[in-house]
Amino acid sequence: MRKGLLIVLSGPSGVGKGSVCSVLRGRMPELVYSVSATTRTPRQGELDGVNYFFKSRAQFQDMIARDMLLEHAEYVGNYYGTPRDFVERTIAAGKDIILEIEVQGALKVKEKFPEGVFIFLLPPSLDELKQRITGRGTESVDTIDHRMNVAVEEMNLLRHYDYAVLNDEIDQACHRIESIIVAEHCRKEHYLSEFTQMQHASEKA
Repeated sequence: MRKGLLIVLSGPSGVGKGSVCSVLRGRMPELVYSVSATTRTPRQGELDGVNYFFKSRAQFQDMIARDMLLEHAEYVGNYYGTPRDFVERTIAAGKDIILEIEVQGALKVKEKFPEGVFIFLLPPSLDELKQRITGRGTESVDTIDHRMNVAVEEMNLLRHYDYAVLNDEIDQACHRIESIIVAEHCRKEHYLSEFTQMQHASEKA
């Protein structure tokens, strides 16, 4: 069975990763969404293995020690990370899996899984990005300035990615991502080993 793809979608805060993934989920129901592990307490209605893999702090630290995570970080006293096993089992089953993640986490994933398909989501402009962050109405001026400075730094890391997708309009951005996935499945590398096997079978016949 041909393996699936790990698609990593990232970009600066406020660029619209969550919105794009939400629409993409409806357009590509066969695409598996990566489930993160966390040490935070489940919220009402959240299910283990669906929303998150809920772990104790000791369990999570054991996963770190045993290199069972593609990446991890600590936010507000809780750990979050991407379990390697879930990703590898999904890919081995021939299914594509998408991981929506911040830029630093994506670069950590690339260190351990360089064969993934890394897509950077870009805003139409820095002014538009600032408007999106400001539009949330939850950030102070200092926080917005800090986020913008971080966004510029992250956009300078675009060179580490395979593709860049402009999120000027969500449906168009999703169409571009779908096109990338189709193109990646058509890479010759996926067919060379199969062609070699076909040749050997033909010679034996």
